[in-house]
Amino acid sequence: MKMNPRMEYRKANPQAFQAMLQMEKHVRSSGLDHSLLELVKIRASQINGCAYCLDMHTQEARQKGESEQRLYLLNAWREAAVYTEAERAALTLTEAVTLISKEGVPENVFQNVQKHFSDAEIVSLLMAINTINSWNRLAIATGMSAPAELPPAL
Repeated sequence: MKMNPRMEYRKANPQAFQAMLQMEKHVRSSGLDHSLLELVKIRASQINGCAYCLDMHTQEARQKGESEQRLYLLNAWREAAVYTEAERAALTLTEAVTLISKEGVPENVFQNVQKHFSDAEIVSLLMAINTINSWNRLAIATGMSAPAELPPAL
C-alpha cells in the first residue's frame, strides 16, 4: 500500500527540520564507521517499517561499498556470519533502544557494547539510533513513502 504524503513537514516547520539535520550532522561526524551507521539505520528502519528510510539508507550503504549479501541478511543478522562482533553488539543495542518499551536496554546488552566501543562512541551510537528512530517516526507519521519503482522498459 502506497501512502500519500499528509504534509511536507520540512516546509511546515523548517526550524524543526533544521534541528533534525543538526542531529544527523552530529551523527555523521561522530567518528563511527559509516558502514556501521548505515547498518544501524537500516535495522531500526526495518523494525519500524519505514519504507522511505529503508530505501534511502540501503542506497547510501551500497554507494559506500556495502555488499548486497550483508544488506539482504540484515533482518536475520543473528544467524548470518557476515557481521563483526562490534556490529552485532551495535545491532543488539539498536534493537533494544528501538523497542525500548518491551524490556528497556538489558544490562548484558549494554555490557557487550562496552566491550567494543568507548563511552564516547556509545553515546554517538545511541545518538545515531535515536536520530534514525526520530526520522522513521517523522516519515511514517507524515506519510512519506519510498519512491515507486518505474516499470521495466518494453
